[in-house]
Amino acid sequence: MVDDSPFFRRLIADVVESIPGFAVAGSARNGLDALRKVHAEDPDLVTMDLEMPELDGLQTIGYLMSEAPRPIVVVSSWAGPGTGLAIRALELGAAELVAKAPDRSPSGVEEFRRRLTDALRAAAVTDVVRLPVLARPAPAPSLPGHRTMIPGRARFLVVVAASTGGPRALAELVPALRPGYGAGYLVVQHMPPGFTRSLAERLDGLSHLTVVEAAAGSPIVEDTVYVAPGDFHMVVEQAPGGWVLQLHQGPSVWGVRPAADPLFVSVAEHACPRAVGVVLTGLGRDGAAGLRALRDAGGIGIAQDQATSAIFGMPKAAVREGGVQEVLPLPDIGAAVNRHLAMLRGPGSGSRADG
Repeated sequence: MVDDSPFFRRLIADVVESIPGFAVAGSARNGLDALRKVHAEDPDLVTMDLEMPELDGLQTIGYLMSEAPRPIVVVSSWAGPGTGLAIRALELGAAELVAKAPDRSPSGVEEFRRRLTDALRAAAVTDVVRLPVLARPAPAPSLPGHRTMIPGRARFLVVVAASTGGPRALAELVPALRPGYGAGYLVVQHMPPGFTRSLAERLDGLSHLTVVEAAAGSPIVEDTVYVAPGDFHMVVEQAPGGWVLQLHQGPSVWGVRPAADPLFVSVAEHACPRAVGVVLTGLGRDGAAGLRALRDAGGIGIAQDQATSAIFGMPKAAVREGGVQEVLPLPDIGAAVNRHLAMLRGPGSGSRADG
């Protein structure tokens, strides 16, 4: 475990030792100390703070993932520079993200312990060794007329579910999506509050589409990606002018909020057969039942394949549930979504990027 805070080193060590089958191999105060101890102790998993002296967490993750890859759980602050750094750390290959809550009351510490325990268990089964090191993604090249026209209301929907390994997958998928198909895009990434806005901002800078954190009551417009905010379920409702987004803090589904199943089920009810559903890497089965409902209503179901998934749990569950028509490597999913949208629009409906 790597953290410059003695409080969090003690707390993380206590959580690790409380999980059956886990033990603390060592601790470090900064990145340089961490690199020495990782090479000496060869731990199976590393927890990593980001803002540290001498060598920060982001640089340390870059070294580890290129030289000695292993699952890394980022433990970062809720606000400030740490949020953007955390998104980049997940792109570089960190498996999970746990927010350092400022609340150090007994209830606040207990909630942190629960979230860290879940993250450590997920990271422990993440296959990072065979995933290629992801270089810094290039910003999407500008397209003629891109973001200069006032978007109309979406006529088709693409819904995406992702968990462990998801930010890395989204950094590859979202830039591959093209404008001009009349579609709105809805993303549920299991992520703590305070980080989803940074994720949206990061994806916005990489993509042809506009990417925003979703807001309650927002009309869904074309060529826009809406990221569900942390701690809120996101669903689609039908309004007189078209589809709108609603957010709520109903009970967790499969232990997470936001969850993909409520979104997918709402899309199955209000948007099918004009919808495409995608289930990306992640632990558990969120999205499986929702994708089956979407396909039963006439929508299209796609799942990421095992070879390119950090964890094949969610895609595998979606396949077993019967909602998947195509199982594809991550690099092929964006093109498949574009192709299905073109087919939904009909002949002569190529996107603006195709010309």
